[in-house]
Amino acid sequence: MNTIWSSALLIAALALPSLGPLTAAAGVSSISEPESQSIIIHCGSLIDGLSDTVLGARRVRIDKGVITAVDNASRAVVAEPDIDLQDYTCLPGLINTHVHFDANPEDAADYGIYARRSPRDNLELILQNAEITLKSGFTTVRHVGAWFPDAVATAKALIDEGLAQGPNIQTAGPYLTIPGGGGDLTFPEIPPEKIPAESQQGIARTPEDFAKRTQTAIDKGAQFLKVIASGAVFSMGTAPGAPEMHQDDIEAVVAVAKKNGVKVTAHVHSDQSGRDAILAGVDSLEHASLLSDKTIRLAAERGVALSMDVYNGTYTDTTGRELGYPEVFIERNLATTEAQRSVFRKAVKAGVTLLYGTDAGVLPHDMGGWQFEIMVEHGMAPMQAIQSATRVAAHHMGMSHEVGAISPGLQADIIAVRGNPLEDVSLLREIPFVLKDGEIVKAP
Repeated sequence: MNTIWSSALLIAALALPSLGPLTAAAGVSSISEPESQSIIIHCGSLIDGLSDTVLGARRVRIDKGVITAVDNASRAVVAEPDIDLQDYTCLPGLINTHVHFDANPEDAADYGIYARRSPRDNLELILQNAEITLKSGFTTVRHVGAWFPDAVATAKALIDEGLAQGPNIQTAGPYLTIPGGGGDLTFPEIPPEKIPAESQQGIARTPEDFAKRTQTAIDKGAQFLKVIASGAVFSMGTAPGAPEMHQDDIEAVVAVAKKNGVKVTAHVHSDQSGRDAILAGVDSLEHASLLSDKTIRLAAERGVALSMDVYNGTYTDTTGRELGYPEVFIERNLATTEAQRSVFRKAVKAGVTLLYGTDAGVLPHDMGGWQFEIMVEHGMAPMQAIQSATRVAAHHMGMSHEVGAISPGLQADIIAVRGNPLEDVSLLREIPFVLKDGEIVKAP
């Protein structure tokens, strides 16, 4: 990013109503550039994201934020500036393909908060959640649609410029949805006149309208697209799984996306909407709670990936009443959680590509690593689960030349845990060491 754009970005952020100076207190901190000297990380063992086994001791050399060599090693005395992780297992920075930085779980108890937050509030919330996510070990994320896409874009630019801490963000821009659908910010708590205009950017009624909205989202910087094919679990006035966008609506989005070289993911909570989305040409499905065996096979045949939040139903069940969720949300959560896990088990056996995705926003942003255990419990090998959050996710996102492995030429995004996560995958709940672009973000 050049100096002119950097200045313009700061001016734009400062111009947000009531934003005030960009300070650490406002959720923005200055990040130093990686030092020019070489740094070597001494890893006791290595899961590189490429091999299917745990490798022995390795030295990982980093120059200007890029991995330049990975060599065999024996135990050594480590002096500064090198990093001693000889009692740890090093892994690639994790990837979460389903986050919502402009939301927190407790917001489901009072959707009116989305109309009360100011642009400053939204930006601060997004930056705060981005930093929490990074420090939990997720150095790259896919931000799958937003009610406040402009604020997300500003936060992404600040992070990319080094003015705030956060993961690499691949963003979908606004939700593409029907009026009153699962991606429309229409709730009883929010009077129509109070619904922010920013949240309405992806609402359309016909295939022609969806095509126009799609092109606008791409022109504004969306790096992939999200369609709401069927109703959300936490929504009012619609049943989870009730089809919202028709197949021809989704086809219109996919056609524009393909012309622009971007992928499409579909929010799906029913078999019909899942099948419609696959036949329309989407690249992935989120949730996929009620897919039939036939549709699971179709996903495998068409190479459509699934991003399934198989943990956060547990979180909602244990904390939803405490947080004050409406009873209808609790009931819906119970009905869809086991259904989604059943689909997950079948998808693993069918060889469907499974991406690590937690629906962070319904799940707290510091709990992203809690899903690994559920994935293993329901049929994945531990290494498969880790690869779903490293090389598999990176490949699907078109970022395997940048992230997803500890390999020469890739970004120096590395995490470490004390112990072997293949023997105890719960180690990934709490990540003690995080390195992004060669800079230490978190350390013991």
